[in-house]
Amino acid sequence: MPEPLEYDFISVGGGAAGYFGAIAYAEASPGSRVAILEKSGEVLNKVKISGGGRCNVTHDCFDPKALTTRYPRGEKNLIGPFHRWGAEDTVDWFTAHGVELKTESDGRMFPTTDQSRTVIRCLSRSAEDLGVETLLQSEVEKLSSVESGWELLMANGDVMKSRAVLLATGGTRNRAGVKLAGELGHELITAAPSLFTFKISDSVLGGLSGLSVDEVEVSVVDTKLKAQGPCLITHWGLSGPGVLKLSAWGARDLAELDYRFEIVVNWCAGSERAEIEGVLQKMREQSPKRRVKTGAGDISLPLRLWQRLVERAGIEEETTWTNLAKSERLALMNCLCACRLKVQGKSMNKDEFVTAGGVSLKEVNFKTMESRIAPGLYFAGEVLDIDGITGGFNFQAAWTTSRIAGESAAGI
Repeated sequence: MPEPLEYDFISVGGGAAGYFGAIAYAEASPGSRVAILEKSGEVLNKVKISGGGRCNVTHDCFDPKALTTRYPRGEKNLIGPFHRWGAEDTVDWFTAHGVELKTESDGRMFPTTDQSRTVIRCLSRSAEDLGVETLLQSEVEKLSSVESGWELLMANGDVMKSRAVLLATGGTRNRAGVKLAGELGHELITAAPSLFTFKISDSVLGGLSGLSVDEVEVSVVDTKLKAQGPCLITHWGLSGPGVLKLSAWGARDLAELDYRFEIVVNWCAGSERAEIEGVLQKMREQSPKRRVKTGAGDISLPLRLWQRLVERAGIEEETTWTNLAKSERLALMNCLCACRLKVQGKSMNKDEFVTAGGVSLKEVNFKTMESRIAPGLYFAGEVLDIDGITGGFNFQAAWTTSRIAGESAAGI
């Protein structure tokens, strides 16, 4: 049997965290032997598809404390790490490595090329220039602590050795990283989907796929869950940043409800209720003969959505503003500001899927990202019980935790 291949540092997982951790170690310890092990035939797949193929690298929230508030799980633990490596450090690193980033109106940051392959090329080239080996079709079956560090038994029967190991296998749906961590005695927090859209079958939304509203507020009935942001009507229900944000904060609660619950949608979240009432009264006074169904100028909703809400309020096709009864006006107000819809499941892109759950945070030293119960073993990214809302926050957690893990393993 051939002698095991020996390394100074091995990243298990060829995603964003695995790559950045390996790069961090190699930058901190020139000449070291570093490898990235990827069980599939392709690396950085999530980077490739994220942000619609543009890769939402990070967010322009450069204050560490404010940045932590974007994480339903991991907020307190990330304060120290974000002071050490925050969003601004990520921007500086990518800029120094030839990737210019731009900031969009909602704070999301993308490469100016609007192509995720720009980020993939940067990470791949940086790893290659540092002598990092990337090994595909390399699945780790078992991790064992040995005197010199770690022994890795591969699925094909080969054995590798490394002084330090980084587990960066992604979300717990993959099971690979958490399985290895669990076998070493780590507590594992049960996985639950974190970013998902709502399946809704309701006549208000039917046939309106593709319409968007700039600012809505969505709350879950009989809970304290509430979120605000842009909303997109899809052929299966509701999506967009506002809904995704709510799904992240409510990940565990909504799982317990088996994704069947009622929501209240305020389609006019950018305005106070009194303002909306004022607009309706103004229409009655200034456009008395105009049909209600043709819209209310100062309420900026897509016309087809407005018409559906008018129908839901029980207002007839030919009703004019002057003929609008008080009861109908109140019904329309409720449809605009408190539209009730029943959610009957979730939907998600299986590749962009983010999970809550993973290795318990109490078993990780966040100054180094090293396991508290298995010295020489480090964690980064979604294998931890950390997840952020949509907007580049999950990638930022990956860059931060992997950077710290790589540098700490190298002795910095």
